[in-house]
Amino acid sequence: MKSSLKLEPMQKYKNHLGLGIAGNFALHLAQAGELEDFKDIITAEEAAPKGMFPFYLPNNPNTTAKPLLKTYPLSHDTIQLPKEKVNVQAEPEVGLLCKLAYADGKIKTITPTHFGAYNDCSIRVAGASKISDKKNWGVASKGFSPTLFAIDTFRTAGVMDAFSICSFLRRDNQLTPYGENVALSGYSYFYEKLTEWMVQQINTQQDFGPLEPLSEYIKACSYPQEAIISIGATRYTPYGESTFLQADDEVIIVLYNHKKANIEDVLASIENQTYDEKTMSVLAQKVIA
Repeated sequence: MKSSLKLEPMQKYKNHLGLGIAGNFALHLAQAGELEDFKDIITAEEAAPKGMFPFYLPNNPNTTAKPLLKTYPLSHDTIQLPKEKVNVQAEPEVGLLCKLAYADGKIKTITPTHFGAYNDCSIRVAGASKISDKKNWGVASKGFSPTLFAIDTFRTAGVMDAFSICSFLRRDNQLTPYGENVALSGYSYFYEKLTEWMVQQINTQQDFGPLEPLSEYIKACSYPQEAIISIGATRYTPYGESTFLQADDEVIIVLYNHKKANIEDVLASIENQTYDEKTMSVLAQKVIA
């Protein structure tokens, strides 16, 4: 019997476009076994992200995208494993709430307003035709923290300079680091460079290899004014790289202000299940079959 899903805190994002970025943190794609998927993608710089993908298309658009992308996948407390027997990994990263502005049917500006802990949970299967084939398999296949921080300015010297991300897997009452403990400044593209790249990528990305024509999808969605954009998974620990999710696991992803708390404070908070919402954005998801 499947557990009931508690999705209420996430319902306010049901009209948000859902997009993600692939390859925005050094070595993650290799760890995820996805380098081969992007072998034909040419980027302006070696460190540049490989592309963007949709994980949710709101308002039942009539697009060439797979129908499952119309299913709202965000949960604040649950990951529902696919019905198929496939390997699934958590992907700890940062999620941005963004305002979108358009001109002549194209994205003009992307303005991040809030950020929080995000789980771009993904199926690991070789030979998938599109990135999105691994990203949304139904309700509660993604995660976003209910605690978000306002962004004062999305540039150096802003609030995000002070934040790091870490993640853990609780299995059989044992807590083990799943992703590395890293500062957000470790992202390959960040701040103005990231928003400029996203605008260009969305407006020009074609249906090629693992990528999809995002501008067509956005038009079919009647040009959403808001989006959730996950900016790329961070690196795994050796344990995280080799460990797939199973029922009764708990995935815990923490964005924390490293000027006001350290990793020991984070661990103590996880053990006590009491979090300081002034310094931490926490996403804790129980895995169910």
